[in-house]
Amino acid sequence: MKISVIIPAYNEEKFIARALQSLVEQTRKIDEIIVVNNNSTDATVKIAKSFGVTVINETRQGMIPARDAGFNRASGDIIARIDSDTLVKTDWAQRIEDNFHNPETVGLVGSISYADSWFFGLMNYSFLYIKVIKWISGRNVLMGPSMAIRSDVWQKIKYDVCQDDKRVHEDVDLALNVSAHGTIDHDKLWTADTSARRIVGNPISFFFEYPYRLLKTFKHNRRRQIPKHI
Repeated sequence: MKISVIIPAYNEEKFIARALQSLVEQTRKIDEIIVVNNNSTDATVKIAKSFGVTVINETRQGMIPARDAGFNRASGDIIARIDSDTLVKTDWAQRIEDNFHNPETVGLVGSISYADSWFFGLMNYSFLYIKVIKWISGRNVLMGPSMAIRSDVWQKIKYDVCQDDKRVHEDVDLALNVSAHGTIDHDKLWTADTSARRIVGNPISFFFEYPYRLLKTFKHNRRRQIPKHI
């Protein structure tokens, strides 16, 4: 089983070295690491290349184009993704392999903690978020700081996922499409630490824009009548 890891990056020179270091220190070697440079003007590319990873450029600005460029370039059987400010545990890659031995598993979500915020770290936001989305949709969600899907499923859905991040919450839209082909498992022991900087820096977007996009995501996909895999 070959594992590719994608990191979309826009001006992440303060964070990306630590993220990459956590990936190269895995007990199970990651087969391919791809950093998607999304028009960075700082030292992001230079730092990424110093780790010997693959760096590709995506000139269309935004998380969805950067994500898709990385997913399309990946050569692994499993495509995992983290944010550039995410630190994964040393058994992160091994748990990917262990979970995907189940042929029904097409996606994986774990536990995300906000290591730089005592408040959001204590509230266990990711666990509540996963439970709420599953209650609403009957499916587990995927989360940008740490996710994995089968590459053959990506090939089936890559033209179906929405390209407009004003219309959808991209992680939920991706999860709804992935879950039409199998089960997204929630491994509570598959852990990663990420930054709360986006919440703290722009709380209006996080607590108001994101929920609104979430509702629009369900509305968008309801019209398409995506089947739910049981």
